[in-house]
Amino acid sequence: MSNYLKRIADSKGAFANLLRKRRFTIFLDLLNPSGLRDSNKKLKLLDVGGTTYFWKAMDFLDREDIKITILNLFKEDCIYRNVITVVGDACDMKQFKDKEFDVVFSNSVIEHVGFFENQKRMAGEVQRVGEYFFIQTPNFFFPLEPHFLIFGFQFLPTKLKAWLLRHFNIGWYKKIKDYNKSLEVADSIRLLKRNELISLFPESSIEKEKLLGFTKSFMVHNFPKK
Repeated sequence: MSNYLKRIADSKGAFANLLRKRRFTIFLDLLNPSGLRDSNKKLKLLDVGGTTYFWKAMDFLDREDIKITILNLFKEDCIYRNVITVVGDACDMKQFKDKEFDVVFSNSVIEHVGFFENQKRMAGEVQRVGEYFFIQTPNFFFPLEPHFLIFGFQFLPTKLKAWLLRHFNIGWYKKIKDYNKSLEVADSIRLLKRNELISLFPESSIEKEKLLGFTKSFMVHNFPKK
């Protein structure tokens, strides 16, 4: 069962790519009517926490009409002429000016930055540096926790999560022997609820990504309504 779930959740697997491309189609449908892509100037897009692999899969590399800046915790070598990669903190993007980018894009990142105060800081920075934004994040109430691949794992208290991490291989994580490290990992992912996203991104639209009748994730954006 665990291996089956891992194959489904694999970020480079066919099923994950299908969901990602479906989500990206929604993003493009929002982007096109906004007029940003009809302009003569090159679209400036910031991807917070992304990789060149994602944009290659979306066929956005080496294009003349868009410049992509990828910000992450690690430096990624890049050979594509329309992409630059920078090291930085999603919660403090001080290297960028206010409204420096036409669009800020972030896929499954805000749940990784720590406690709610950090998520609030990231949300503030996203809205500061971009004219428009598109943020995707898993739904807290989706039955299967997408990182640890255990049904209802997100509802457990931190100490119980840490105990499970010390005694079992869970999802993408091998058994963690160190007590403090297990607590750190248990607290490293904080899934968001819809009402929290409303508070983080006021006056924004929230789209639901459905899977088997459940809301798997949310897509939050401030593009003009059609």
